[in-house]
Amino acid sequence: MDRRKSLKLIGGSAVGIAGLVFANWKWQIIDQLTHEGFFSLKEEQTIRAIADTIIPEGLPPILPSADAKPIGALSTGTHDYINKVIAQCYEPTDQEVIKQELQKLISQDFLKLDRQEREKRLMALAESEVESEKEFFKVMKSETITGFTTVKEVMVNYRNYQVAPGFYNGCAEVTQKA
Repeated sequence: MDRRKSLKLIGGSAVGIAGLVFANWKWQIIDQLTHEGFFSLKEEQTIRAIADTIIPEGLPPILPSADAKPIGALSTGTHDYINKVIAQCYEPTDQEVIKQELQKLISQDFLKLDRQEREKRLMALAESEVESEKEFFKVMKSETITGFTTVKEVMVNYRNYQVAPGFYNGCAEVTQKA
């Protein structure tokens, strides 16, 4: 192979990769500037990290089938449930407390921590003397568990939930006794 051609290929690849990195960075900035919703983008990311810390993705001890895939709070969309239920169902005073506690976690670089450090930070909130921190953890934990356990994948595949238990066979033969 021609050396010049090889250098051009390598150079073109490097420029392409740099362009992709720049494009990804640009979209992240645009997402932050144009984000709409009750929570800010950082607050939503923090809720996502909290849900993932409380119920991480993995296989349960009893598998519903041999080819079962790992399941967790993020794969079931529990974080979206939490966002909506807090925004639409909680009182404004409770929403403000939740937002304040999320801002505290953001200022402590909660998103940059690994899972074990996030667990320690959340457990510190659970055992805190400050009532708002304790209540925040309680709300996040209960809503994460509620959102995860009521999703269709968990109810049908792991709890054997049936919308209408029992069966009706409308075309069954009827034998008449005289």
